Amino acid sequence: MKIRIDKMLSGVGLGSRKEIKQDARKGNVKVNGIVEKDSSRIVDTDTDEVKYKNETVKYVQHIYLMMNKPAGVVSATEDNYDRTVVDLLKEEDKFYAPFPVGRLDKDTEGLLLLTNDGQLTHNLLSPKKHVDKLYYAEVEEEVTEEDVKAFQEGILLTNENYKTLPAKLEIIEAGYPSKCLVTIKEGKFHQVKRMFNAVNNEVIYLKRISMGPIKLDDKLELGEYRHLTVEELELLAD
Repeated sequence: MKIRIDKMLSGVGLGSRKEIKQDARKGNVKVNGIVEKDSSRIVDTDTDEVKYKNETVKYVQHIYLMMNKPAGVVSATEDNYDRTVVDLLKEEDKFYAPFPVGRLDKDTEGLLLLTNDGQLTHNLLSPKKHVDKLYYAEVEEEVTEEDVKAFQEGILLTNENYKTLPAKLEIIEAGYPSKCLVTIKEGKFHQVKRMFNAVNNEVIYLKRISMGPIKLDDKLELGEYRHLTVEELELLAD
């Protein structure tokens, strides 16, 4: 990526453009080993080595994070009452102003992606894309084959007179409670819970396992997060 030095350095939190300009004049900026006093110079972040106060600077335009969201935390960038998923991030990651890709209910756990890449967010959330979202659910009453068929045909959400797209319901363990997997292609408000309510059942635990090609890293404890790997980013780019 080609970018001005002052924009690059200020963009990774090393100071304002005015401060970067002053530091460059003092000889604190080097490009490919040579002092560069003109902070307006264009550099190529892919091929040029930029050092600021003798530290190599790596420019990052977008940030991509995977979080194992805990219950009790809201999927928002800020909230007047509750702790948000952004509050769980390190300061160096907050700097890039990532936001949640869609929402998980406050009491729902599991996979949540955060990024500042608006195009990726659109690709994952657009109703036209029909991106699969897989959930593990525990529900109060026994799940039946009739429920499986009903989900497959689409569930009518009566309070807004909307019929969901066909969903996949897999019974892992029948009983009280029942344990199952649910795959949906939409992101309606409280959709999984409302679908079970429509068949006279109640979700007592819900966890998102995957979203599109990205699966929750089972090494992440609740509240932990990590950057997406190169392989995961390639999956999202396909």
